[in-house]
Amino acid sequence: MAQENSQYSPIFRIDVSAEPTTGAMNQGDAGLAMVALMRQMIANQERQNQMLEQLVQSQLGAQKQRTNELQQWKDANPRLARACRNAAETLAKVQTSFLEGITDEIADNEENLTDGDFVLNEFIDRFGPRMAHLNGVLQVLAQLGSGTPNPMHG
Repeated sequence: MAQENSQYSPIFRIDVSAEPTTGAMNQGDAGLAMVALMRQMIANQERQNQMLEQLVQSQLGAQKQRTNELQQWKDANPRLARACRNAAETLAKVQTSFLEGITDEIADNEENLTDGDFVLNEFIDRFGPRMAHLNGVLQVLAQLGSGTPNPMHG
């Protein structure tokens, strides 16, 4: 019988004896361990979801506070808020013109920009800081001038 068993791979052997084997017990233990791990994973996911919900609530609270403060500023300074909106509209036109100039410059110097670092660095030095500052100022003016002041306070 030992010779007969050795012909087959252990995968194809089935023990049908009445005695419990350690292999069967190990499978049961493995199943219990798997269930325990899955429960632990679910508990961790639930905790992670709670933490994400807290983070979202915190972010919403901070955003509401910033919005309220901005609205209070606009209500206290309605003339300045309108001036910021007008300035932002004007600067948006300036930005469009500036972007047209940059794109023309890029089109005219495409080969030089791709072939040499010197020309690219000169281009960035020439246009980069101006673009960054213009975008920053435009963003502030647009935010301060967005919406309308509350007429009850202005």
